Amino acid sequence: MTRLIRTELLKLTTMRLTYGLAAVAVALTALFSLLENNRAGASGTGVAPISTADGLRTVTTVTGFAMLLAAVLGSIVANGEFRHSTATLTYLATPRRARVLTAKAVAAISVGSLFGLVAGIVSTGVGLVFVAAHGDRVALSAGSLIGHVAGAVVGAALLAGLGVALGSLVRSQLATVIGIFVWAIIIESVIGGLYTSVRPYLPYTAATTLAGAKLGGAAFGPAHGLKGGGPLSFAAAALLIAAIGVAIALVADHTTMRRDIT
Repeated sequence: MTRLIRTELLKLTTMRLTYGLAAVAVALTALFSLLENNRAGASGTGVAPISTADGLRTVTTVTGFAMLLAAVLGSIVANGEFRHSTATLTYLATPRRARVLTAKAVAAISVGSLFGLVAGIVSTGVGLVFVAAHGDRVALSAGSLIGHVAGAVVGAALLAGLGVALGSLVRSQLATVIGIFVWAIIIESVIGGLYTSVRPYLPYTAATTLAGAKLGGAAFGPAHGLKGGGPLSFAAAALLIAAIGVAIALVADHTTMRRDIT
């Protein structure tokens, strides 16, 4: 298993796509952090001033896009084998496909966690720069800020693992990537907007709350900023995302992964 994990990590660290997605994650995090900081305290935006704990929390937890890109990376780790026709060699070398899937998940989780780490640092850094520029005091403790970054690491890692499971179930790389964005941006927003009691149990929403974002704060469309309900506890949200990933992986193992590779 160690050899398989090292192999998958080598693939990830030598793919230009990995660094491209990481660069996009950093750029989007910085962009939306800047936008949130500029909106903070303005009338009609719903974002509290960054001199308050609520406002600073809002502008330092803009890590959702990095988590989505970690999920995309995980899916590509899994179904990229089929796109590039290397799956045959991989599974001939390791016929026990569940072991291959596990190794891919571990590698994706490892790299995905770095997406969360960098996004958390960038988002927090931008927020603190604005606080310093305005001459305000830092309204959140160092422990809270570090906890949000750690939550982003966990959220991105779990979504990367979930992406591997999805990529193993759906072999089409394009369909999986589109599906991840459609689910997070459209479907979760619609469901969360209509049924506020369900929002804490939606995987992308749960992942963003791990990083300290308010429930619905990272949502799009009608669910954005919608009041009502509260997030799951950190442990419950993490277990929820992990359970969804394991369930999808089991389905993939008993269906897609057991098909003959041609």
